[in-house]
Amino acid sequence: MKVTFKAYAMLSDYLPDAARRTNAVDVEVPEGTTVIDLIERFRLPRAMCHLVLIDGNFVPPAQRDGRVLRAGETLAVWPPIAGG
Repeated sequence: MKVTFKAYAMLSDYLPDAARRTNAVDVEVPEGTTVIDLIERFRLPRAMCHLVLIDGNFVPPAQRDGRVLRAGETLAVWPPIAGG
């Protein structure tokens, strides 16, 4: 099945070169793939995956190991960001 994976700020460095301009890549994943499976596939450090959204809905850290992705969903990940 196909899902979209987005990584922002410094996490975009983990995306394939062609995807870094748009911060997004469409990927084929097997049924049963979880949020953490996809984060690990791109080798993002778990500690840097602060804000995780599926189709704009927050996925709490305790649910990331068990939340199975569905075809057509978009998983977006942001690192901790500071500002003022």
